[in-house]
Amino acid sequence: MSDTKTETGQGAMIDISIAHSPDSDDAFMFYGLATNKIRVPGYRFNHTLCDIETLNKRARDEAFYDVTAISFHAYPYLQENYTLMGCGGSVGEGYGPMIVSSRKLELGDLERIKIAVPGEMTTAFLALKIFNPKLKTETVPFDKIIPAIQSGTYEAGLIIHEGQLTYTTSGLYKILDLGIWWQETTGLVLPLGGNAIRRSLGAEKHKIISKALRDSIQHALDHREQALEYAMQFARDLDARTASRFVSMYVNERTLDYGADGREAIRKLLERGHESGIIPIAPQVDFVD
Repeated sequence: MSDTKTETGQGAMIDISIAHSPDSDDAFMFYGLATNKIRVPGYRFNHTLCDIETLNKRARDEAFYDVTAISFHAYPYLQENYTLMGCGGSVGEGYGPMIVSSRKLELGDLERIKIAVPGEMTTAFLALKIFNPKLKTETVPFDKIIPAIQSGTYEAGLIIHEGQLTYTTSGLYKILDLGIWWQETTGLVLPLGGNAIRRSLGAEKHKIISKALRDSIQHALDHREQALEYAMQFARDLDARTASRFVSMYVNERTLDYGADGREAIRKLLERGHESGIIPIAPQVDFVD
């Protein structure tokens, strides 16, 4: 937790807890900090790896970590205790979570079936419900969705992470790419996940920690080969070429800074969710830079 100081041979250290998902893109992003390539005098960063749906719930219910990866959908539920960092996010620029099926379906067919989704706090779920609030869903762990479609348990599923690149090898068909739909509808990128920081840390720590994360992302981009080698241990059996492609999709210049249009996209997505009645809390989006 923040403000915990540990005495070392070099004096008191401020321990900062960071939580993110065990995915290759997050591993790539945090490579510099996790391997101590990026150091901050007086600070020690302690990393916890956990699936994003659990992190969403912990941030909402406990405000446990100083810095935590979250789905943007979750932000209104935890905005009282956290603010968004201006770096470390993942957006889909003309791509994003997909509805896939074991057979070719029309969009109208989706209202007659139940769709496996990776969690109701994920941004993928929010985008799906904005697209069509009538769709029936059931939560399935994200890495079990493709097998569940293949086994016939579900006719269709909403896939995230590496599944967006591997679904064809599993014999599945793309029915809808929500990233494309969102861009065609709004002209904006689809913001998926970001990093939130506890408000109680205060402005000075916000600035120091934000710079550390931005430096970690820049270090990975500048030392791509080494960062990819580190990230491969979290690539869930992807080959190096596919893992590299996946990382490029979600760790890039927008990860260093969303840009004005990226920030607008975050606000637009959450406003649409609130206006549609999916998010009961009015979003108050602010950033630490």
